[in-house]
Amino acid sequence: MIAEKLALLTKLQEIDSKIDAIKKVRGALPDEVRDLEDEIAGYQTRISKFESEIAGYEQEIEDKKNAIKTSEQLIKKYEEQQMNVRNNREYDAITKEMELQALEIQVAEKRIKEAYARIEEKKEEVEATKAKAKEREVDLKAKKAELDSLLAESEAEEAKLGKERNKATKAIEERLLLAYEKLRKNARNGLAVVNVKRSACGGCFNVVPPQRQADIKDKKKIIVCEHCGRILAGVDIEPEVEKPKAKRTTRKKKVAAK
Repeated sequence: MIAEKLALLTKLQEIDSKIDAIKKVRGALPDEVRDLEDEIAGYQTRISKFESEIAGYEQEIEDKKNAIKTSEQLIKKYEEQQMNVRNNREYDAITKEMELQALEIQVAEKRIKEAYARIEEKKEEVEATKAKAKEREVDLKAKKAELDSLLAESEAEEAKLGKERNKATKAIEERLLLAYEKLRKNARNGLAVVNVKRSACGGCFNVVPPQRQADIKDKKKIIVCEHCGRILAGVDIEPEVEKPKAKRTTRKKKVAAK
């Protein structure tokens, strides 16, 4: 029973290692593509923000222009009223109102000028951001083409391995599968199930004691490495080293002197 579980885990590890090898060929390309997509999306968000700010300044200009028209109409109205005042107090009051409206016009014109300046600044920022986005889009296109080429080469093999993996995981009990996935996630090389090779763990290369190796060979229970926690599925048999043959020495016959 334990031997069967270890065999299933070993098979799953073999499949995952093949998938890892395929992904390794792609290197950092998938991450680079995602980073470029995120960067371009950030530029688009920034452009939208600038355009929204420009629209706000344009609305402010429109509002201030309307305020100027209103003030001009009031000034004209006050000028007409000044022609019909009855005393100096009324004249002074109307004059102050006219001065106030004139001041409102000055402030509005200043705000309009500032808004136009900010619009120009934002437009420059929009153009600069668009230029950056365009550059990154060129890079993204090249990276995607390279990635698509690699995906096309390995797509069939990866799909096949994916099906094999789904089949393999269904045959493993949930508790063991969860432990396996956790080990793979924490392992730098993706190895959760290894063999003992040359008396050492095949994952962390720490020495495995002889008695523990004997227990691993018996396959009566699942044994993990004391150092890294990887599942030790078996012990690789080391090839016997041929001993050098001893050279035969021949005694020379003594030749009797005649």
